[in-house]
Amino acid sequence: MTGQPVPVIIDCDTGVDDALALLFAVRHPGIDLRAVTCVAGNTDVDGVVRNTLTVLEQAGAPEIPVGRGAERPLIEPVRTARHVHGVDGMGDIGLPAPTRAPADVDAVTLLRREILASPRPVTLVPTAPLTNIALLLRTHPDVVRNIERIVFMGGAVATGNATAVAEFNVWHDPEAAAVLLTAGVPITMYGLDVFQRVVVPGADVRRLRASAEPGTRLAGELLAHRPSSPDPDSGETSGGLGDAGAVCSVADPAGITTSLLPVEVSLAPGPTRGQTIVDRRARPGESEIHEGAREQPLVDVALDVDVPRFVKLWLSAVERQ
Repeated sequence: MTGQPVPVIIDCDTGVDDALALLFAVRHPGIDLRAVTCVAGNTDVDGVVRNTLTVLEQAGAPEIPVGRGAERPLIEPVRTARHVHGVDGMGDIGLPAPTRAPADVDAVTLLRREILASPRPVTLVPTAPLTNIALLLRTHPDVVRNIERIVFMGGAVATGNATAVAEFNVWHDPEAAAVLLTAGVPITMYGLDVFQRVVVPGADVRRLRASAEPGTRLAGELLAHRPSSPDPDSGETSGGLGDAGAVCSVADPAGITTSLLPVEVSLAPGPTRGQTIVDRRARPGESEIHEGAREQPLVDVALDVDVPRFVKLWLSAVERQ
């Protein structure tokens, strides 16, 4: 990446792979991480704040403001992913408590302040349920004038993980995701279709874990907690980057292949609730012919990813090569 760093704000539910995303954002020279906001998701919001502050400390980050956000979705109850991320949300690897403190304003206030204060339009990267973002857009719609793009980790074109068709972040707060799609700014959906493919080989995970540098070693420990599959060459367990791929796509947009497609969120009760319905049809169908076309937001949907490119990009930043 050339030119000035991209001003970025991450909204997260730190979590193992959110931590991998933060480590990358702090250390990549093409990203200017201006703030981090926290929301309930992988664990409760106070745990998310604690984890975020600890990761920033371990990464050697400057004093980046961290805001505490929504404790629960707009309508749904909190439904954490502790079975994936551990009781503490960080793989229960025994991280120390942070010495830093969160900002003295809530997440929505911090988002508005930092977006409007940025000398260049901000790229907003939510890697969590979209509750904070929905509250921001409905409370302070003026922020959109200084948002370049929203790159969110969420949704799926094909298969879900929270349900057969719904991805966790969108399923956790479907109404908030529906509000996001009305933002009126360019949106990129980095969904499960690419999320699950970017995997760090086992030999690299082992090297990271052996590092004497705290942030690099933390990256290895987190990847080891997030095993993907045995590496066919080394037999060692590889680790998925998950959310970090969304931030990689900000630093290197050419690493993903997107298509501008209509997207909507299913809000109906039942097995499709939280599904991101991505319309890939080449032409209108009978529904549109007989009932008329409905207006649907157009989203740059990530359909493919250059896995070796993103793995190399992430490793070089985290290891400061």
